[in-house]
Amino acid sequence: MQATLTLHPSYTVGKTDDRLFGSFIEHLGRAVYHGIYEPGHPTADKDGFRGDVLDMVKVLQVPIVRYPGGNFVSGYRWEDGTGPKEKRPRRPELAWGTTETNEVGIDEFQAWCKKAGAEVMMAVNLGTRGPDDARNLVEYCNFKGGTYYSDMRRANGFEDPFGIKVWCLGNEMDGSWQMGAKTAAEYGRIAAEAAKLMKWTDPSIELVACGSSNVHMCGAWELEVLQHVYDHVDYLSLHNYYGNPANDTPSFLACSLEMDSFIKTVCAIADSVKKLKNSKKTMYLSFDEWNVWFHSNGVPFEKWSVAPHQLEDVYTFEDALVVGCLLMTLLKHCDRVKMACLAQLVNVIAPIMTENTEDGGRCWAQTIFYPFLHASAYGRGTVLDGRLECPKYSTKAVADVPYLETCAVQQEDGSMTIFAVNRSMDEDLELTCDLSAFGMQEAVEHIILTNNDMKAVNTADAPDTVVPEAGGNAVLTDGVLQTKLGAHSWNVIRIR
Repeated sequence: MQATLTLHPSYTVGKTDDRLFGSFIEHLGRAVYHGIYEPGHPTADKDGFRGDVLDMVKVLQVPIVRYPGGNFVSGYRWEDGTGPKEKRPRRPELAWGTTETNEVGIDEFQAWCKKAGAEVMMAVNLGTRGPDDARNLVEYCNFKGGTYYSDMRRANGFEDPFGIKVWCLGNEMDGSWQMGAKTAAEYGRIAAEAAKLMKWTDPSIELVACGSSNVHMCGAWELEVLQHVYDHVDYLSLHNYYGNPANDTPSFLACSLEMDSFIKTVCAIADSVKKLKNSKKTMYLSFDEWNVWFHSNGVPFEKWSVAPHQLEDVYTFEDALVVGCLLMTLLKHCDRVKMACLAQLVNVIAPIMTENTEDGGRCWAQTIFYPFLHASAYGRGTVLDGRLECPKYSTKAVADVPYLETCAVQQEDGSMTIFAVNRSMDEDLELTCDLSAFGMQEAVEHIILTNNDMKAVNTADAPDTVVPEAGGNAVLTDGVLQTKLGAHSWNVIRIR
């Protein structure tokens, strides 16, 4: 198969916000306890954080982490996670049917983020609580001192404010599964009032309002909510997960087309509200829950236990290809999608997996770790608005799917990275791209992630089953890039 990609420096999508490569940690399963926090682990620091996990997070260069949920936040009392640990209450956690010990709260999590080199994206409870508790939490986190909640923080041992700048106004409030679920009108009103109080408390913060919980619930919710919150918030959230329960790999590899359509739909709704309000402000998007998630659905656990094994998808090689396609889709919408969070970061539908100390305490990278790593490392810069010509295929679920998914990003130093997934199960694809307008001189690296087994996984015993190799064949001759992209492969071509 033959494909041609046309690029020119005059045609760009926009510049990426580093926060496009964010992630998410919820009080769910072993994400916090035995994930980032395990005082008895051999690598744990004085604060109880696992050093092996921190090292892997640093490799991913995650710039922002959403916390503490997720469904969890809609029943959360943030005060429970502050002050002396021996005085913190244990509570039944109704969202996921476990017991929350509150050993880790905002006090500890903001400290962990500093160690990881990340910002906190803090979510407030607009399910069972409301605007007053939200503004109190902003005061606790961001006021210097001299007020009730800022002095509470100082008494807890944190003299300096946490300086949290991004805040989510609840989570998936349209979902019947959500504690304190609301109609669009109910949520729009409470979110608008919470936003006012929070920004009056700290005018420097940015706010994210809840969009609908997934692509199939999108439409009327956004239209109603935005008419209430448009003047008060900076972003609207999108959530969606992707899976292959039918074991239809060609359709699964095409799910990024659904993400593309979802983003375009929400942008259209936001822009219609902009016109209705005669506003000059553009509403940006925060795709703050996305990933592959289907392997662990229905796996039993002991109810009301502490940090059980929940939602621990073991990711396959084909999942890594899908994550690569989804990442490229986010990049190609960087003009509107300014933040995104791979859900989640450790153990729970995550790129990083751990064993509990008593089980051996090992830590390893899942297959999806690698495309996220590459996008985070080489996807920061100006996304080029390319034009692709290539063959297409159709399945029962999806029509007109390009065999090639690709995206090019030019870094500030003038170098370029081309990401590419060949969706074909059995055919190589020859790619040609004229880069003469950029003054490029050589292809310095061509990284490939591939495997003969689409269902191959990485485990603690075999952590290197699916790993990238620098064995690609990209060549730049007289400004023209030529390469053969192997069947079912993720490719990263770096050019200078």
